[in-house]
This record gives sequence, C-alpha cells and structure tokens, in this order.
Amino acid sequence: MTEPNKDVSGEAGELEEPRPLMPGEKFRFACHKGLRCFTHCCRDLNLFLSPYDILRLKNRLGISSGDFLRKYGSTNIGIVSGFPVMTLRMNKDQERTCPFVTLDGCTVYADRPASCRTYPLGRLVEKNRDTNRKKETYFVFREDHCLGFEEPNEWSIEEWLDDQEIKIYNEMNDLFMELIVSRDRAGIKNLTDEQMRNFALACYNLDKFKDMAFMPGFLEEFDLSVEYVTRLRSDELELMKFGIRWTQFMLFGERIHLGGQSERNRIISNT
Repeated sequence: MTEPNKDVSGEAGELEEPRPLMPGEKFRFACHKGLRCFTHCCRDLNLFLSPYDILRLKNRLGISSGDFLRKYGSTNIGIVSGFPVMTLRMNKDQERTCPFVTLDGCTVYADRPASCRTYPLGRLVEKNRDTNRKKETYFVFREDHCLGFEEPNEWSIEEWLDDQEIKIYNEMNDLFMELIVSRDRAGIKNLTDEQMRNFALACYNLDKFKDMAFMPGFLEEFDLSVEYVTRLRSDELELMKFGIRWTQFMLFGERIHLGGQSERNRIISNT
C-alpha cells in the first residue's frame, strides 16, 4: 500500500529516479526564501489531498469542509483504486500556482498537506497480511530545479519526520489506505454511485458527515459507549477515524471492534 504523493511536473523540471534511503542514512536538504528556486515547486501540481489534509486546511482557513471542497478541491476517480480522489485546485494563472502560495512562501505552512511537508522524501508502506506488520521505505526525490539539496543541513529519516511533524499525517493516511485496500479483500471490482457518494462524504466532507452521524437513529445502530459518542461530537480527529471505519464497514462489511465493548450485529472500532 502506498501513500499518495504529489506529481511534480511542468515547472518542477526533471525528476531523477527515486532512491531508497537505508536505515541510518542521512540526506542533505533545506528550503528557505534565500534559495533562487523558492516556491518554484508550488505550481503546476497534481497534489492529492487526504482526508486529514482537508481537515487541517479547512480548519486553518476557518471554513467548513463543504466550502473548502467547493473552492479548492477537484474530484476525479482514481485509475487504480476506483475511489473518488481529491486534488488541490490550482489557480487559473499562467503558471497554475498553488492557491496558498505567495512570494513570501506558503500561507498555510503549519497545516500544509502531507506531500508538501514530506518532500523531498516519498513514503512506501507495505503490510504483511499474515502478521499485520507494516514495512516503511522512504525514497529521496531529487529534481533538477531544486537547490535545497545543496544546503548543508543533514537529516536522518526520523529527524525529518519529527521536524516536519509528519507522524500524525502518516497515521491518518495509513488508516485511509486500509480503507482503499479493503475493496480488494472484499473482492469488489466496482462501486455503485451511492457507495461513491458515501465514501466521499465520510472521507472528505467531515462537517456534512457529522450532521448525518448525529441524525436520530444513526449512531444507535452501533454499539458505542456514551463516552465515545461524546468524543465524536467534540473531536474531529476521532470523528474522522470513525467515518473511515464506518465507510469500511458499510462498503465492504468489515467488522472492526471497539476495545472493551460488547459485540452486536454491527460494530465499529476505535483501536
């Protein structure tokens, strides 16, 4: 299972063959306004947005998820996954710049998407179905226009992940990718229009999903504690986890258990 990353093209120039980083190996990189290439990578992008990316960005902008999607999102159907895929809509200027970039840099920097903060690394995740263990491999993506590789700053993978505050993004993206691969486990080739809508609602439009979740009768279908329901109402991250698992259950019938709760016909878990 792989994590979506941005497709850098056009202004980004030529991309060298990604090179895997060995455990303990360090790489040199820094990005700052003093570089001639500053913000050149923030244009003409096919930048995928994960559910957690959208949550962070819509809260940063102080708007609802629906308003964010209408103003900044573009929806397509993934060629491989067959699921609705959300990408960031570029400006309609000649260079197709990111809507959040200025000459001074990123205006949403603290809440920028995972692919932006992970760069120049890419992440591949493989999961053993027998042991349920994950194997992470990180790659260095080096583009000919980028001068950041000439800077003296050295990083290990762990140092870079900590500095860029990536770990929560990886955690949420892994949960989302579990949903994506569930279709293969269920042996389902194509989703119905209703399944597509439910997927997009729960994964991308969290505010609207919350409205639906707290309609009379919705949560009563599941064996959820009062404490957990209270968290769902006040904690958007918890609600997002629930929404992804709800989608996994509704689309593919996967039963995921809440630790310490009784088992009934329909159970969603918070592990």
